Amino acid sequence: MITIGGVDVSRETLMKLELFASLVEKWTPKINLISKSSVPDIWDRHITDSAQLFGLTTGEGLWVDLGSGGGFPGIIVAILATQEASKWRIMLVESDQRKSAFLRTAIRELGLTATVISERIENIDPLCADVISARALGDLSALIGFAEMHLKPDGTALFPKGQSWQKEHDDAQRQWSYTCEPIRSETNPSAAVLKIKDITRV
Repeated sequence: MITIGGVDVSRETLMKLELFASLVEKWTPKINLISKSSVPDIWDRHITDSAQLFGLTTGEGLWVDLGSGGGFPGIIVAILATQEASKWRIMLVESDQRKSAFLRTAIRELGLTATVISERIENIDPLCADVISARALGDLSALIGFAEMHLKPDGTALFPKGQSWQKEHDDAQRQWSYTCEPIRSETNPSAAVLKIKDITRV
């Protein structure tokens, strides 16, 4: 076992992560899944940063990743869920048709169990998710609005944020009431994963 983002990873899972990294590198020049400048740092900037989310919650049910884009963190979560033989059902929401095609290709080639919804987040009927994740999708106020729409009342939202997370948190509290546990990022000591629950509109 090796540890990636605080999660113990088997050799087989590591191979799947490596295959996924190669798929992202192959597709990025065509549809800009990640910035070209971050391709050499794909493990730290994207894979490890995504893997840490999986270790922040336990249980089972529906895990919805909003704005999945290049599969971070959604595909990484699906890979780790397969290793754990967990009972998470993974749903990826991505409105861009080309990125949705990439996500479906990755799911098929990696032998994952996950569903892709190719719609805008605000146009989907409430999904009643147990966990919602979103990475590099929008500011915290917007993300909490999406979470209120698609999260179960007792569900958890996991939002990785950069070093300005405190300002986003302060701004969001003007519109929303929620509990927030900031967890220091595994990849950047100035960044945090915000673990959010109990969302209501102010």
